[in-house]
Amino acid sequence: MTGEDGSDPEAEALLAEGVGQALLVVLDTLTPAERLAFVLHDLFAVPFDQIAAILDRSPDAAKTLASRARRRVRGAATVPGADPTRQRAVVEAFLAASRGGDFEALMAVLDPEVVLRADLGAVALGASREVRGVAAVASTFSGRARFARPALVDGAAGAVWAPGGQPRVVFAFTITGGKIVAIDLLADPERLRQLDLAILSD
Repeated sequence: MTGEDGSDPEAEALLAEGVGQALLVVLDTLTPAERLAFVLHDLFAVPFDQIAAILDRSPDAAKTLASRARRRVRGAATVPGADPTRQRAVVEAFLAASRGGDFEALMAVLDPEVVLRADLGAVALGASREVRGVAAVASTFSGRARFARPALVDGAAGAVWAPGGQPRVVFAFTITGGKIVAIDLLADPERLRQLDLAILSD
């Protein structure tokens, strides 16, 4: 049956149901804090100062969580390689190749135009501010990252160096089409406190 405006109500209902199911799947990939900040602010218009009190964080941190969640909800359906299982496999392959000094295996998981960026905290620990290109980034990590462990970083596959269980450096990966296109080394203490981290077993 077609509506007066030429639309198909049944098709639209099926589309709405599919979008709703897709949104639920995407929401399930968010961390609890991201999900709460996003739902309370974007769906129920709760002010960030109230959300901050609920999450025991600053209003700015609550804004960051909601913004990050919003980007992921909008982009997850269209970003290749957004599958968490595939992301984790790529990160684990990267860590294994890095620890083993397997240069060719490292090159295989890195995009040709990969970029490695380090915040000021990571630079203070000896990291380069920025490294570009597959060969240069592979050389940077070959034989290293021995003590980095797989982790969920704001719900996405990543890694963390946490001596004594205390996170010191977080590796945040951007993965597209099964290749790592960017690695961000985060070591600024305030930045680390705002991240939702879960260290995984190897």
